[in-house]
Amino acid sequence: MQKITTFLWFDGQAEEAAAFYTSLFTGSRILEVQRQGEAGPAMMVTFELAGQRFMALNGGPEFTFNPAISLFVDCESQEEVDELWSALTADGGEESQCGWLKDRWGLSWQIIPRRLPALLSQPDPVKAQQVMKAMLGMHKIDVKALEEAAGL
Repeated sequence: MQKITTFLWFDGQAEEAAAFYTSLFTGSRILEVQRQGEAGPAMMVTFELAGQRFMALNGGPEFTFNPAISLFVDCESQEEVDELWSALTADGGEESQCGWLKDRWGLSWQIIPRRLPALLSQPDPVKAQQVMKAMLGMHKIDVKALEEAAGL
């Protein structure tokens, strides 16, 4: 078991959210569902997303998510960015800026293509600044537009 596990507080949707999240990432699975009573609703769901363990609690409406905590996803390609962006913003999710979004439960995600940090950290500071300026104008990150901003 990993030493530190991200713990997420939901208002009755922990099992639904865990099932949705595990459907998005290869190698993901629900590990355990603890129910309130033998056939009652889920109280706690333990699941893995791409090898990272999470716990989700149906704790009620007392606490909600905010962008101070987000899940950062290192995407290998624009296609992966597009697929995750579409799935996570569906059914009430909200787009934000610079690759950030909130899913339908209000959990913040950063859907970031691997190419972005490489373009931002290139040796030419003028090109890196052009990439930064382009990224600041985006909601979903567009790798081709970033490469064009870098003059590639």
